Amino acid sequence: MSSHSAPQPRSPMAPPQSFLWSRRIFLSLLTVFVVLPVFVMVSSSLKPLQDVSGKFQWIPSGLTIRPYFDIWETVPLADYFLNSLIVAGSATVLSVVIAVFAAYAVSRYEFRGKRVFTVTVLSTQMFPGILFLLPLFLIYVNIGNATGIALFGSRAGLILTYLTFSLPFSIWMLIGYFDSVPRDLDEAAKVDGCGPLGALFRVIVPAAIPGIVAVAVYAFMTAWGEVLFASVMTNESTRTLAVGLQGYSTQNDVYWNQIMAASLVVSVPVVAGFLLLQRYLVTGLTAGAVK
Repeated sequence: MSSHSAPQPRSPMAPPQSFLWSRRIFLSLLTVFVVLPVFVMVSSSLKPLQDVSGKFQWIPSGLTIRPYFDIWETVPLADYFLNSLIVAGSATVLSVVIAVFAAYAVSRYEFRGKRVFTVTVLSTQMFPGILFLLPLFLIYVNIGNATGIALFGSRAGLILTYLTFSLPFSIWMLIGYFDSVPRDLDEAAKVDGCGPLGALFRVIVPAAIPGIVAVAVYAFMTAWGEVLFASVMTNESTRTLAVGLQGYSTQNDVYWNQIMAASLVVSVPVVAGFLLLQRYLVTGLTAGAVK
């Protein structure tokens, strides 16, 4: 009897080796494609200005962290940071609060015009955002002229603008998520003496935390990185980070190393928040999609 064991037959369900190697090569190329811009951003933020002003140099003449200190002096980045936090945070809170009430009403109650309301909310996502730029501008200016309430050039006006972007999607997404929450929970809350609002906040909202977190992340990211409306609806005192980064470009020079450093600093809140809430975000998005 031979001491060598017979070769084990390959499982008929196992993919061929050529497919595995092709997949590895594709994923490696995709990883390089994704990581390379981040590497260029990080390396450029640590280079002297002369290394990034002309042709890109893979090997810098030296490394410095000076751009991370200069970004706060070249432009009032701290003010822009504060404006972005106030605007994005306020738009997120308002979007979540309004969407929770609206989605709960649509999900749990029958009323005249319910289908028209849901279709109208969803249809607003069909139009490009730039279509609303001129109408909102005229509305804000006319309101300011008629009432003295300064919406144009103010944080409040920008918050309302971003609310119009994030609220329709937030409502529609939470409707699907609330529909997936069993109605037996509502009945159990009513048996325990809760009214509609009590059932909402004590039972439905805790069960829908993943969906609410997903909506909050979407609303925050929509407001945090928006450029077009922020460049039109703000002035020097209410300018946000997305627009303020243009201040590193002058008529004589472009501070590329400071732009890269500021871009990394701007990305920190979004990346940190996404990493902390990733578990809830994935659960909320998949639950709403399945429903």
